[in-house]
Amino acid sequence: MDFLTIIQVLDSTVRLATPLLLACLAGLFSERAGIFDIGLEGKMLAAAFFSAAIAYMSGSVWIGLLAGIGSSMILSALHGVASITFRGNQLISGVAINFLAAGMTVLIAQDWFSQGGRTPSLSGAARFEGITWPGALTRIRDIQEAGPLMQIYSELISGHSILVYLAIFAVPATWWTLYRTRFGLRLRAVGENPAAVDTAGVSVVGLRYAAVAICGVLCGIAGAYLATALQAGFVKDMSAGRGFIALAALIFAKWRPWYALMSTLLFGFLQAVALRPDLIENTVGVKVQVQLLDALPYILTVVILAGFVGKAIPPKAGGQAYVKER
Repeated sequence: MDFLTIIQVLDSTVRLATPLLLACLAGLFSERAGIFDIGLEGKMLAAAFFSAAIAYMSGSVWIGLLAGIGSSMILSALHGVASITFRGNQLISGVAINFLAAGMTVLIAQDWFSQGGRTPSLSGAARFEGITWPGALTRIRDIQEAGPLMQIYSELISGHSILVYLAIFAVPATWWTLYRTRFGLRLRAVGENPAAVDTAGVSVVGLRYAAVAICGVLCGIAGAYLATALQAGFVKDMSAGRGFIALAALIFAKWRPWYALMSTLLFGFLQAVALRPDLIENTVGVKVQVQLLDALPYILTVVILAGFVGKAIPPKAGGQAYVKER
């Protein structure tokens, strides 16, 4: 395996890890505030459909992005009302959102476009294109003949859509928000001891709704990335379990932003390897079934959730409805 091939695999890793990272950070905000959200999958799916559909109809990917974020926030608000206002079971609410999104997207897509539950292909201004950085090479032959540093710059750093760079920037932004601002301190306190926050005169309900809203925004961007950047349109169930993988990555990361980046890159790397089965055969000399490679991220998800990577301690008040004492 030559150096350029390694860089190309890493490039695919970054692209495939982007929606996982955004969804993982979305779950981090929500669960740090004490609201468990297994509806990340459904929010991503709804955002993927509405972003692709509106981008196709309007011809603008930015309008599609706003539509995707809006649809995700509506589902987040639904989850917030069920779990915060009415103090319902947070897990059941998340499951309901997943089922709602899975059925709703196909039904509306078939009604609008009559293409078997998918949207027409996006092109031009209706999808996000890669950004070529100054001095970066674009021709494959030029990249092959360039030195290692130029190959890294042209293939790995340059050429991604703006949402990839936004996702990477969201990691330090999340860390700064949670650990260097008053809002972040209160948000983390709500997930650990909401009664103490309430005693201090801070609204527990308001903070939890704020966390759920942030979760909706990040899931909306993740879904929009799937349909308008990673692919060129929406297809049925295109989130393909990424919301659940993001939850596993969040547990693996122990609810910390920088660890979330590393864990989602690990899952992205497994997905990237699954797209290049020839690499394992050429490197190790053993032919591996493509189906096994495709299953690797999900196998790792089961391993993480089974607790074989060490016990991760969630926020103490996570999953618990808060009832104000009178």
